Amino acid sequence: MSATTENAAVVGTAADAGKLSFGEKVGYSLGDAGSNFYWKTFEFFLVFFYTDVFGISAATVGFMLLITRIADAVADPIMGTIADRTKTRFGHFRPYLVWFALPLAAAGVLTFTTPNLGAHGKVVYAYATYMFLMFMYTAVNIPYSALMGVMSSNSKERTSLSSFRFIGAFTVATFVQYCTVNLAHLFGMDSALRAEHSLIAHPVAWVRWFFSKDFSHLPSNLQHGWQMTMVLYGAIAVGMFILCFVITRERVEPPKEQTPDLGRDLTELFSNRSFAVIMGVLLLVLTGFVLKGSVSAYYFKYYVHREDLLGPFLVVNGLAFLAAVFVTNFISKHFDKKLLFMISIGVGGLIVGGFWFASPTNIAMMFWLQIVSSFVLGANSPLVWAMFADTADDAEWRTGHRNTGLVFATAIFGTKVGVAVGAWIVGLFGYVANVDQTARSLYGIRLSMSLIPAAILVLAALAMQAYPLNDKMMVQIEKDLKQRKADENAKA
Repeated sequence: MSATTENAAVVGTAADAGKLSFGEKVGYSLGDAGSNFYWKTFEFFLVFFYTDVFGISAATVGFMLLITRIADAVADPIMGTIADRTKTRFGHFRPYLVWFALPLAAAGVLTFTTPNLGAHGKVVYAYATYMFLMFMYTAVNIPYSALMGVMSSNSKERTSLSSFRFIGAFTVATFVQYCTVNLAHLFGMDSALRAEHSLIAHPVAWVRWFFSKDFSHLPSNLQHGWQMTMVLYGAIAVGMFILCFVITRERVEPPKEQTPDLGRDLTELFSNRSFAVIMGVLLLVLTGFVLKGSVSAYYFKYYVHREDLLGPFLVVNGLAFLAAVFVTNFISKHFDKKLLFMISIGVGGLIVGGFWFASPTNIAMMFWLQIVSSFVLGANSPLVWAMFADTADDAEWRTGHRNTGLVFATAIFGTKVGVAVGAWIVGLFGYVANVDQTARSLYGIRLSMSLIPAAILVLAALAMQAYPLNDKMMVQIEKDLKQRKADENAKA
């Protein structure tokens, strides 16, 4: 072996084994922070926007979100495969953060723009712009998610990286949950009223004023307000994606002799037990989360009759999730990921079921249930995405083929299906926007806030028993893969 080759092998092994810097972990977290300006808006406000602002029925929205998943079933794995096979001096996945940041921002604005069209034209516009938004989200978020799998080959380090990712995600989520409705009302106000509080002249006073006000009762053009809110979110997200690209690095490469074969890769992916189980569990978890999240706006507007409480309710959700991610970063170093995940979603699901027993006037009970359930459930997010990275290692260990992008592409398709199924269930109970709800509709809103997501989450916890990868097995897989790479370098 030449000196150059030997040095390269040593450096590569050290990079895989060494820990990522704090700065690089923070840089990686900015990518999911940017993505959550879109994802949390989808999760909590998309259905509400379409029904109460845009002007189409809940049933139409639910069907649209389901039917557009057919396109994702094709687009997501293709995007993952393309990213796996992309070769630039910046790596396989990082360049997509820059290439598609602006198109994603544009798609977000178009989706939350209400055109001056008839009922049929609005539905066509909604389909076209929402599909465009999903394609652009796919083009950014699949490579971003796959990036975690190639920044380090160490399973524990990836769990830490995933925790940083969700600290960024839930920080932005808290902002989005609290500020989005207020921003939409603020941007939709008459310009003379907004001019009384100039952000440029008095930034500190403006921020204090904004966070102390509830604008929901003031006259506002919400169609314009939602559009401008997404302009703001898009601008911030673009900056975060660029910073993530600049700060992060890719280190783990697929085997040198691997040749492209999408059919083989998909067959191997879905025949991998670890991937199949975690994929099914993710679909269940996201369905439960999105169902409860999507119905929250209706719950406070029509059941509690306190729409002003929605922002604080969603904020305590975000803060509790954020606290849970901080804690998970430490306890995952000492406890098995699979066990922690099962406890998180199983116990958290049971607590969510408690919303069924909250009367419209029992506000304290609602908030305590939200805080405790969100804290318990919050551990699942960094764990599940770290486990997807583990399944990529498992696939390479078993087959000799590594397709990190395809793994995360299929996982993200699962999250979109979860969003669609959750929104579709909301539309099953006869909801009609901006009128007093029927007894059946209110019953459906309560079920969707409590017992249905609770049952789904408990089922997901039980299904997780079939997941074969524990921390002990991952240590052996990492050891074997490092030895293979060392052998490859020795032959080079």
